[in-house]
Amino acid sequence: MTSSEKLSIEKSVPGRRGIWFAKASRPAADWLPHHVLRRVPPRLPEMAESEVVRHYTRLSQLNYCLDTHFYPLGSCTMKHNPRANEEVAALEGFAAAHPCAPETAVQGTLEVLFRLERLLCELTGLAAFTLQPAAGAHGEFTGILVAAAFHRARGDRKRKEILVADSSHGTNPASAALGGFAVRTVASRADGRLDLDALRMALGPQTAMVMLTVPNTLGLFERQIREIAEATHAVGALLYMDGANFNALMGLAKPADFGVDILHLNLHKSFSTPHGGGGPGSGPVGVQARLAKFLPVPRVVEKNGRFKLQTRCPGSIGRMRSFAGNVGVILKAYAYLRGHDALRLRSVAENAILNANYVRARLKDLYPAAVDEPCLHECVLRTEPEKMNGLKTLDVAKRLLDHGFHAPTIYFPLIVHEALMIEPTETETRETLEAFVSALRAIHAEALSDPEKVKTAPHDLPVRRLDELAAARNPNVAWG
Repeated sequence: MTSSEKLSIEKSVPGRRGIWFAKASRPAADWLPHHVLRRVPPRLPEMAESEVVRHYTRLSQLNYCLDTHFYPLGSCTMKHNPRANEEVAALEGFAAAHPCAPETAVQGTLEVLFRLERLLCELTGLAAFTLQPAAGAHGEFTGILVAAAFHRARGDRKRKEILVADSSHGTNPASAALGGFAVRTVASRADGRLDLDALRMALGPQTAMVMLTVPNTLGLFERQIREIAEATHAVGALLYMDGANFNALMGLAKPADFGVDILHLNLHKSFSTPHGGGGPGSGPVGVQARLAKFLPVPRVVEKNGRFKLQTRCPGSIGRMRSFAGNVGVILKAYAYLRGHDALRLRSVAENAILNANYVRARLKDLYPAAVDEPCLHECVLRTEPEKMNGLKTLDVAKRLLDHGFHAPTIYFPLIVHEALMIEPTETETRETLEAFVSALRAIHAEALSDPEKVKTAPHDLPVRRLDELAAARNPNVAWG
């Protein structure tokens, strides 16, 4: 049943109207093919306009969103996004431009694309970027194809394996497999960092690339990143950095200085576009100079003060997306970066780190940190069912909804048992963080005094706890 059909059944009154249409000058049967005509009238709701407005306004108020709630989703960087950047992307000269318009008609758009690439190069230390990828995983796939093209151009066709850290984002092994490579996982040490000795054992002439998330999903920086890069390069492989957590590094460090060869960034996380809800996204990929010729085309180039799309580039992996990428997202990222000087960008990372450590320090007595040391952009804590009357991370997450907070990312990374992965971002105030901390501490107290209340949460939302196992095995996707 569709939402409109459900609305029709629940609220519809026969004969009630919110809008009237002029009678057609001639029947549709006179000008439409017979096979496309409806034989049964659609079940449309018959309602007053005011009731329709109230219905959908109420539904919108039931949703969690960044404008109303704190979203501490780890590895997602759900930060506030300035409305000014939305206005920039909505300017008619950008938003109304036809994607097939000639270059002479879209010089402003092309200039923004060109200048954003230069800004990203400055931030990362890399030589060139493509803005085509539509998301982080799409960026990973693009980077993997670039690596494959690089090895192929050298006649090195035996490199069929990509090494992935067990602390990486889950899309890394999926992207590597999609690119046609065998995937091999490298374990982390007890301190949450990649085991360099295990990496050296796994590296060899079959290795095409090492994929590393920096900072990793435990919110930790890989202290031996230079040694990792040296070991990778020593066997002729490339080092890929998943830069989805770049919010912790911007203005503080340049990945090229670590020895990174290929990297993707998420404009929809670190650079202002709202993240979540399925899009839109943008996952630009940057590379060292020796890999630039393999980047997708077209690429924006400047000549004599004019901008054009370069479509011929020997060695390019070709087009990864229609047109020039998600230009609306790119425009917001450009506005965001132009609104910050070097010191302000540095403060973004510093405050993200400060907020994550504030939450970690305030909660670690009740929810121990996976690694008991200062973190970067996010902290990974753990529930302890044996000390909480058997209550688990899922129970804590559900009870948080009653306190008005979206739950953190849970049960990820997989290498942490009962994980609570919290990323406060730099845009949340201390008062908001303290309210969130107080809610988690209150839930811990409830686990000891009234565990059933936590186990059956949420209590105050329109939808109570679902049978997630049954929903996964027998999904009902007919209405939403």
